[in-house]
Amino acid sequence: MEKFNDIYLRAAERKGGEGKLAMLLSKPLSNKQVAQLPDSAWLSEFTKKIFQSGFYWSVIEKKWPGFVEVFWRFDVEALLMMSPEQQEKAASDERIVRNYKKVQTVQANAYMIHDVASQHGSFSQFVADWPSEDIIGLWQYLKKHGARLGGNTGPYALRVLGKDTFLLSRDCESYLRSHKIIDGGLQTKKSLVAIQSFFNELQQQSGLSYQELSQIVSFSCGDNVVGIG
Repeated sequence: MEKFNDIYLRAAERKGGEGKLAMLLSKPLSNKQVAQLPDSAWLSEFTKKIFQSGFYWSVIEKKWPGFVEVFWRFDVEALLMMSPEQQEKAASDERIVRNYKKVQTVQANAYMIHDVASQHGSFSQFVADWPSEDIIGLWQYLKKHGARLGGNTGPYALRVLGKDTFLLSRDCESYLRSHKIIDGGLQTKKSLVAIQSFFNELQQQSGLSYQELSQIVSFSCGDNVVGIG
C-alpha cells in the first residue's frame, strides 16, 4: 500500500503544484451542520440521484423545479400519504421525467426516512452520527432499507449534502485496482471492506477528511473526468 504522502505528491505534480491541488479539493460539512439539515433535503437528493441514474443529469437539473412541485417540496410526512392514484398521476406529469418505478421510490424512501427519524430524532441526526470510518456501513444501510440507493446513488447523495464520504469514481476505482487493493467486483463486501480499510489508513496518516482523500486519490491517477472523487 502506498503511503499518503506519495499519493499526495503525485496528485500535486499532476495538477500543477500543491496550491492548485488545494484549490481543487473540497471539505465536507461538520457533523453538527449535517444534523441541522431538514429531512426533506435527503428525500430530495435521493430522488434526484435516482432519476439522474442512467439519464442525462442536465435534463434532470433543468426539470428539477417541476419535481419539487410534483412531489410537494419533498415533505416527508405528506408523501407518506400519497395514494397509488396520486403516484400514477405524478408518473404521467410532464413537469418531471416520467418513470413510474422511479416515482414509486419517492414514497418508499420517505418511509425509510420517517422510520429512521422516529428512532433517532431526525434522519439528518442519524446520518451525522454515523462514523465515516465505517461509511460503507451507511451505504449498505441505504441500499438495504431504501429504494434504488445502492451502487453510487446513495454515496453520491451523501456527498452532495455534506456527509464525509469517499466516492468510488472511475479514477478512484482505477487506482484501487492498479494497486491491488481490490481485484473483484467493486461493490462486493470483500472489496468494500478493503476499500474502507485503505481509506481509514490514509485518514490516520493524513488527518484529512475522507472526501479530500478520495479526491486526492482520484487526482493522482486516471483522466479525472469526474473531479469529485
